[in-house]
Amino acid sequence: MLQSSDSKPALANVLGVGVSALNMAEALLLSGRLLRERRKGYICVTGVHGVMESQRDSRLREILNHSVLCLPDGMPTVWVGHLQGHRTMERVYGPDFMLQLCRLSARHDCRHFLYGGKRGVAEMLRNRLEILVPAINIVGTYTPPFRPLTAQEEENLIAQINQSQPDIVWVGLSTPKQERFMAQYIDRLQATLLVGVGAAFDIHAGLLADAPHWMKNCGLQWLDRLCKEPRRLWKRYLTNNPLFLWNIALQFAGLKRFELSSG
Repeated sequence: MLQSSDSKPALANVLGVGVSALNMAEALLLSGRLLRERRKGYICVTGVHGVMESQRDSRLREILNHSVLCLPDGMPTVWVGHLQGHRTMERVYGPDFMLQLCRLSARHDCRHFLYGGKRGVAEMLRNRLEILVPAINIVGTYTPPFRPLTAQEEENLIAQINQSQPDIVWVGLSTPKQERFMAQYIDRLQATLLVGVGAAFDIHAGLLADAPHWMKNCGLQWLDRLCKEPRRLWKRYLTNNPLFLWNIALQFAGLKRFELSSG
C-alpha cells in the first residue's frame, strides 16, 4: 500500500517499529526507483527477532525507523499489518528479495558489493549469484572479522567499497549487527543502497537449506531454523516469540502504547 503523496509505503506499527506495509512487487518497485534516482539510504529486512531486539534497544528501534524501507520479513509482522487495515501487505522474505532485486537491477548494469558472512562465504555467494543471475555485476566482496573493525580496517573497507563504486552494498550479518553497520556507514560509503539480508548469504551460497514454503507461509520458519541451529537459536526463539505475542496482545487491547517514534 503506497501513500500517493510521496510514494512512500504506509507503515504497520509493530510494537513501535514502522514496518513497511507492502508486498514484494511494491518493494522491488520502490527499490528500483531509489536506485534510478540515486536516493541514498539503507533497507532493513525485519521480523520478530528485530522487533523484539528493538524493545530492549532504543537505538536499534531508531535505526529501523530511519530506514528508507523496513521490509516485513516474517509472517507475524504481516498479520499485524492486516489487523491494522493493510490488506495488501505480504511477506517480503530477505533471500527472495535479494535474488529478485539482483535480477531486476542487472538489467540496468547495477553494481553490487557483498559484505559479510564467515570466511569464504562472500566469494561462494558471488560465484552462486553469477550462475543464478548471469548478467550481475559484482564489483567486490569483504569478509569482516568477528570483532569490531580496527581504525585501519575501517579505512581500508571504506576505500575498497568507494573505489569499486557499487550501487548496492549487500550486508550479510546477524541482527542487530547489520542494522548498526548500515546506520554507521551509510554516509561514508559511496553507494546508493545498503541492504541487510542476514541469512540470505548462507542460503544463496548453499550452506543453509531454506525452510519449506508451507512452513514459511504458516509463520513456522522459526521452527525450521531452530531445528537446524538449536544451540545458537534456542534462546532467541523461545524468549522472543512468547514476549512478542504478549506485547502484541497488549498493543491491540490498548493496554500498552507503542509509539512510532525514533527513540
